[in-house]
Amino acid sequence: MTDFPALLGALAGHEVEFILVGGVAATAHGSARLTQDLDVVYRRNPANFRRLTQALAPHSPYLRGAPPGLPFQWDEVTIAHGLNFTLVTALGSIDLLGEIVGGGKYELLLPHTIVLRLFGIDCRALDLAKLIEVKRAAGRPKDLEAIAELEQLLAERAG
Repeated sequence: MTDFPALLGALAGHEVEFILVGGVAATAHGSARLTQDLDVVYRRNPANFRRLTQALAPHSPYLRGAPPGLPFQWDEVTIAHGLNFTLVTALGSIDLLGEIVGGGKYELLLPHTIVLRLFGIDCRALDLAKLIEVKRAAGRPKDLEAIAELEQLLAERAG
């Protein structure tokens, strides 16, 4: 079970620059769907690599689905040499994405974000229109199923 308040608190407490892009973003916009992990796009620069390392290291990040005992070191070098990380931590599952299909990297997504207060924490999340766009681009069955609900929410807000 993922402890969303604790994971968001760890990221925010270390001033990690990130954007909510997955099921938590959808839920924050009013979706009734449940999600098992936290999906974020993170800014890819050395200062943010350091903040990500500091935020997650105390919570034993490990590659989700990897066999136990596989050597894995969570540090700035690992982040710099990787892009997307699906991790399990003591706080639950988190997907750290350097870029996403249909949206690109942090800097390209930033103009399409809003600040939402979740669990008492201010977080950047994709706006509803962009969230629908990236889910459509991803084309996964679970994303395509979610689009109808998100489009209904968007239509209700447009009034």
